[in-house]
Amino acid sequence: MALFSQTTQGFQTLLWKCHMFWPVSRCRQLFAASFSIPNREKINYFSSMTSSSTALPVDPKETDVLPAKKRSEIDCKEGKGWDGETKEIPEGKFHFSSSVGAAKKWSMSPVVSRHRFSNVQPPEKPLQAEEWDKLREDFQSPEIFEEVMLNSMIRCNSPIDVAKSLLTHLAKRNGDIAYNLLVKYLTLCVQQGQVSEIRDVYDIMKARFKILESGAYSLLIRGLSNSNQWRMALTVLEEVKKIMIPSRTCYESCIKAASQHQEMKLAFELYSEMLAKDVVPTLHVLQSFFDFSRGMKGAELQKELFGILLYLRENQIYPHRTFMRSIKLWFESLPGGNWRGRLTKIKDSGQCPVCNHQLEDSNLTEEEYSHLSERIIKDVIHGTDTFRKTSPEELEAFQTFVENRLPFDIVIDGLNVSHIKSRKMQCENLFDAINCLAKENARLLVLGRKHMLTNSSNWKREIMKEMQSKADFFFAENISEDDPFLLYATLRSGKHCRFVSRDFLRDHKACLSDSLTRHLFRKWQRGHQIVFFPSAGGKSINFMPAFRYDCVVQTTGDTWHIPYKDVFEEKYSYQIPRKWLCIHQK
Repeated sequence: MALFSQTTQGFQTLLWKCHMFWPVSRCRQLFAASFSIPNREKINYFSSMTSSSTALPVDPKETDVLPAKKRSEIDCKEGKGWDGETKEIPEGKFHFSSSVGAAKKWSMSPVVSRHRFSNVQPPEKPLQAEEWDKLREDFQSPEIFEEVMLNSMIRCNSPIDVAKSLLTHLAKRNGDIAYNLLVKYLTLCVQQGQVSEIRDVYDIMKARFKILESGAYSLLIRGLSNSNQWRMALTVLEEVKKIMIPSRTCYESCIKAASQHQEMKLAFELYSEMLAKDVVPTLHVLQSFFDFSRGMKGAELQKELFGILLYLRENQIYPHRTFMRSIKLWFESLPGGNWRGRLTKIKDSGQCPVCNHQLEDSNLTEEEYSHLSERIIKDVIHGTDTFRKTSPEELEAFQTFVENRLPFDIVIDGLNVSHIKSRKMQCENLFDAINCLAKENARLLVLGRKHMLTNSSNWKREIMKEMQSKADFFFAENISEDDPFLLYATLRSGKHCRFVSRDFLRDHKACLSDSLTRHLFRKWQRGHQIVFFPSAGGKSINFMPAFRYDCVVQTTGDTWHIPYKDVFEEKYSYQIPRKWLCIHQK
């Protein structure tokens, strides 16, 4: 029962007794002698490959702080580990232990191991060494026993002492604990708010590795930020900044901790730092600013919160209902502000029925339209647009085709529309759309592909012939990207022309060379894109005409109008919300 009494000790103390903190040179001699590690492995036995390959061993002979990898290689892999939405570090990403198993790769597929052992039940109390040995011996794949067992402990939220007894036994048996197992133990500690254990694991990792991978840093910061030692999370964040751009989880954990403790100035400093480093905040953390600032005075605080609303405007972000409600309550809580919020639907004319304010027009001025047209043609049509897969000859042929037939009223992404209803032939879907859009004698241009001209199960020659009598068609090569064609034809036809597509066109916005042009592109798109969707019964296609007013957050100083969606959407959407929050001063 000696082991049971030991499990109540600090984890770091236990591992010290297992020689995990002996000098590196002494550890190398022990491991080399005990396991006959070849000469090359004597040097590298302490290395550990992690989910982002950034956990490096401490070596007194080395002076470099950063690994040989470029920062961009580190940054692009952030977010692969544990975050607020995930309760488990992905399996199979840690291929080597940091010492004994350094020369031994896991042979089992991570996907197979995850599914095969997802129902393993951990013990309910700490076990003695022989009991753990027996369980491991009886386990189907002993080489991943500890990993699977810790995953099950995370899933079942097992008592910390159970996990500690397993790792203590492992340290005594092997003289080492692999990096991935330390991270899994850390996950369990964070899950249960075991602050002293989190600090112990952090001390262990600092002693053994120069830097950790992003997922481990996120875990540490999350665990500390949810405790009365939240300022230590800020210290860890500063350490992370020396070696990589901190992940969104790192920043947002610290922001929430500062906000919860009414340190709003600090919270906004971290938020500004996030944006400066191009780390995109979640709607959840943006909402938290309004929640924690409710009823608080201060012109600077109010200015910062107005800045968040302008951030939503600039990036065409639509808050969900819960976020919208937080904004409404914050406005109404402002001391002496006399703000009142009402939910409404804007009239087709663009007038708000609550305050009678006229929203911004979606149309660009002549100068703005001319500027946008020139930039689209230069940056997207003729520029180094990597998303364009067409030949110069085909592009020239298309431009000649368009110039000889201008202007059009509506340009249709034919292939996009043809997939609207899966149970119908693609040509029938397109035919239905053309019939609907041609009712008011609109001049239509349909962008298609050459395979549409081949008689097939989806493209009937007689239907194609009838469609061509109602609209102009341009058939591009099958591998061509038709979005640049769509943009060119719509812009060349004039400000009145609309286009039909469910594509958000984000790739092409990214090709534009400056922020002003990107802003104009989004505004033009909001006012010119006709969105379509199948009817409830699936028998017809419904079209939502482009708005006459601009559907983004907007203000006049004494009014705010905020479009919102009923539910949270992780990805950008081409669909524009119809519901608005009107906030005005009484």
